[in-house]
Amino acid sequence: MKILLKNGMIYDGNGGKPYSGSILIEDEKILDAAQNINAAADKIIDCSGLCIAPGFIDAHSHNDFFAGRENSEKYFTPFLRQGITTQITGNCGFAPFGVDKDSPHRDAIGGGLFTADNTGSFAEFIKNTEGKLYLNIAPLVGHGSIRTGITRFESVSFNKEQIEKMIYHVDEAMGNGAFGGSFGFMYEPGMYSKKDEVFAFARRIAKYDGILTVHPRACSKFALGYPLLFSKPHIELGLDEAAEIVKQTGVRTEYSHLIFVGESSWSSCKPMLKKFHKLNEQGYSFGYDNYSFSYGASIITVFLPAWYMALTAEERSKPSVRLKLKILINITKKLLGLDFCDFTIAYISDEHKQYEGKTIAQCAEEEGIPSFDMYLKLVDLSNGKGRILAGKYYNEKIILTLMKDELSVFMTDAWVEDSGVQNGAAFQSFPYFLTRARENKIPLETVIHKMTGKTAQRFKIKNRGVLAAGNYADITVFDYDSISVKPDIPDFTPEGIRYVFVNGTMPLDNGSQNLLTSGKILFKG
Repeated sequence: MKILLKNGMIYDGNGGKPYSGSILIEDEKILDAAQNINAAADKIIDCSGLCIAPGFIDAHSHNDFFAGRENSEKYFTPFLRQGITTQITGNCGFAPFGVDKDSPHRDAIGGGLFTADNTGSFAEFIKNTEGKLYLNIAPLVGHGSIRTGITRFESVSFNKEQIEKMIYHVDEAMGNGAFGGSFGFMYEPGMYSKKDEVFAFARRIAKYDGILTVHPRACSKFALGYPLLFSKPHIELGLDEAAEIVKQTGVRTEYSHLIFVGESSWSSCKPMLKKFHKLNEQGYSFGYDNYSFSYGASIITVFLPAWYMALTAEERSKPSVRLKLKILINITKKLLGLDFCDFTIAYISDEHKQYEGKTIAQCAEEEGIPSFDMYLKLVDLSNGKGRILAGKYYNEKIILTLMKDELSVFMTDAWVEDSGVQNGAAFQSFPYFLTRARENKIPLETVIHKMTGKTAQRFKIKNRGVLAAGNYADITVFDYDSISVKPDIPDFTPEGIRYVFVNGTMPLDNGSQNLLTSGKILFKG
């Protein structure tokens, strides 16, 4: 079948100036992209006044954990409706594969953040998701998942045999076409890995010319993953650790979600960007991805130290314990530049929906108790499994700085929850980048390049991200002037995205859904 997208403003994904032209699609591929195309077509779409771009590529996703599920379209539809056609998955050390079928720890894959069904090898993951994807997935193998499959969450150093077992799983995934691997140094069990294990994993990824994504040990000035140091902000120590991996192994690296959590961290933006650029000037390939929202999803226990969570309910209620915890939390809040008014409740339980959408401080005021007591009450009501939206990841100036910086690409790092308040990035992240570009006069071709061709180039995704003859027909057509978002309504469906093509099929037709399982597992070739 041939489809002609006619008379649109073409942003080809390479970052150059747009031109008025047409795109001819035949089956899965782009047959031609030119100013004038005179060819017969089974369907002609007039794109006058519209922008035609490659399908947007989400540089950081966790949707591999939702692939192949029953009714999985609900987890993918919001991303398609914001123009995303490909997602890089397996980030932060989490992937739903890289595990022995007979491992007794398969239930722990996902680190408590995600639930994995049918965990096993990468080859088995491919088989389980074939024909069930609504968009394309470019997978990474997660170091944390591999480690979980071997020792669960034990805080042990890997011995030689365990490192060899880890490498076996890396080889299986990379040999079958995974694009790279990922670390999650802020999460169990990745936080327990030592340098010999870390370097071995990174070197193996580099052997296949894969990319390594790194969730650092700290995304704020102060983090529990480091000793209480004041010589250098912990967020900068996290970057130093990632830089050491790059220097020791030469692996191409993507620094996951460059964020600056809490006002006290914002001053680290300039020196960290300087370090990124210096490393690239020295010949290392080291980039990063960033959000369009100023908040992110987290678990409600984010403020609580491990020693407190290990206590029984009776021990936690002791006045001496609560006093010690209160002092620690107050110090932490001050060091971070965050307070209880910066944390919005996303979900506590089905029986406590009255708290959803309110800050911890608002809940405390309504119930007439101190915010600290309200926080612990919410932790207890949710059995420590509640979700929050943590604010002050950025300010407006930092978001625009990162958008303009040549080393950045864009991402969502969001997923659709079954209940509670949603993370707006799962619904509006890429259109929000577009509205920011329009309002701040950032060249649209630059923004589109970061959403498409630049991301494809960084992750070495072939034949996608650029509108050119022979490439796959992943295409997003939008009305730039009418693109709109409502950040205060997280699950708002953005306006202005008109047509979306995934491998030549059209799941979004002039704003109407026609969901098709035309997505693919992509392979590094």
